[in-house]
Amino acid sequence: MTDGRIDPRLSGVPETLLWTLWQRALEARRPDTLLADPPAVELVDRIDYPFVERFREGFGQLQALRTECFDREVRRFLREHPAGTVVALGEGLETQFWRVDDGAVRWIGVDFPEVEDLRRRLLPTAEQITSRAESVLDFGWLEELGDGLTLVTAQGLLMYLRREEVDELVTRLVEASAGGDFVFDAMPPWLVERSRAGKLSRPGRYAPPAWNWALDDAEARRLTALSPRITDLRALPLSRGRGMVSGFLLPLLGRREAMRRRLLSVNRLTVRSRSQK
Repeated sequence: MTDGRIDPRLSGVPETLLWTLWQRALEARRPDTLLADPPAVELVDRIDYPFVERFREGFGQLQALRTECFDREVRRFLREHPAGTVVALGEGLETQFWRVDDGAVRWIGVDFPEVEDLRRRLLPTAEQITSRAESVLDFGWLEELGDGLTLVTAQGLLMYLRREEVDELVTRLVEASAGGDFVFDAMPPWLVERSRAGKLSRPGRYAPPAWNWALDDAEARRLTALSPRITDLRALPLSRGRGMVSGFLLPLLGRREAMRRRLLSVNRLTVRSRSQK
């Protein structure tokens, strides 16, 4: 700890949570922000980490649009299912709970022990929050699903898994769930190929671990066929942002679902309730 700030001591995949935090904070500092997230700004100020030197260029707006899509899905779910359960897989230093809390949501956060320890030191607690300090692939968190409909989210997670791990995650979630939605983001094949070839890194810049799993329309159809209880898998539209790219080009391209999956996409997989025939 330096000057009261906390050294996160993270590397590899867990370190990527600092990148997403930095992007949210960059956007939240703007007077015309697309994502009101004061806790993200406070976290950056409390963490002893060379954010500027490590990450340099910002993609705050694009990160905010992705995050806002997740927030929109959680709010929709809680409107339809008051006091419902939300499970945030690979939660990192996300502050989503404080953006969407309806006062009754049951919130389950899942991440590696070192990440949950960091959350404990940096973020406030709430009676509604339960933290699971484990790998997502340990599957102990499945016991938290209960008998009601559940929304499970995974931000910045699935692209680091292998295909067989994604299949196991989806299959076991469907088997254990009483029904609900699984909302996750995914990379297209061309971007995963560039990541694995090292073409997304530049000298002196932060390079995240290589991605493994990609999602396109064919892969989406394959995932849907994993279980008869999966009734739908669709790429969700992002909100309109600022400027030519985020305010015009991306919304134009995003009118078609197939085009959404050619860039980073946010997807909703729907699991039929056990009570439905």
